Amino acid sequence: MITVEDVSHRLGERLALDRVSVDFAEHRVGVIGANGSGKSTFARLLNGLIVPDSGRVTVDGLSTARDGKEVRRKVGFVFTDPDAQIVMPTVAEDVAFGLRRSGLPRAEITRRVSDVLDRFGLGGFDDRPAHLLSGGEKQLLALCSVLVTEPATVVCDEPTTLLDLRNARLIGALLAGLAQRIVLVTHDLAMLASFDRVLVFDDGRLVGDDVPAVAVGRYRELMG
Repeated sequence: MITVEDVSHRLGERLALDRVSVDFAEHRVGVIGANGSGKSTFARLLNGLIVPDSGRVTVDGLSTARDGKEVRRKVGFVFTDPDAQIVMPTVAEDVAFGLRRSGLPRAEITRRVSDVLDRFGLGGFDDRPAHLLSGGEKQLLALCSVLVTEPATVVCDEPTTLLDLRNARLIGALLAGLAQRIVLVTHDLAMLASFDRVLVFDDGRLVGDDVPAVAVGRYRELMG
């Protein structure tokens, strides 16, 4: 269960979130809204990348403010721009980076890295320079680097925005097939058709919370 209780947060002088309260345990949750609506700030709250100015966020009872390390073991985060996540020179090294403090034996780390790369179409890419991959390959690498740590929830902040149509569809299909809970921030409304629930943000407030068809309808109303 992820619980957001009466959360407000400012980014500089701007009130990015205004007294937002919601909880959810569904398997597929979408988050939509116009640019600047607060949806990305909301997403970053869920694994403690941002700590609210007021209110609180908990994941299975753990506070993102007090228990950030434990929360991030449960909740992984995939950014819009994969270059923001790539920190090591080669593909295999970058995926293994997330396990550096896991205490796992080297052989187990190697096995996990190999398994996740094979699973997501990057088998054989181990020694390739990470920053020289294509846009779609970089986003796959970012996803692998999160999934190798085996989080229960993956939060994705517009993971297809910088991709062409083919790679956007590929990433969408892979996300749809994951066993983990997915919280997906997106402008691609078609990706949400099979989701359990969609949250709609406007001007820092949660203004819609329903099944996809109803929530998307609310969003379209807001957009005029």
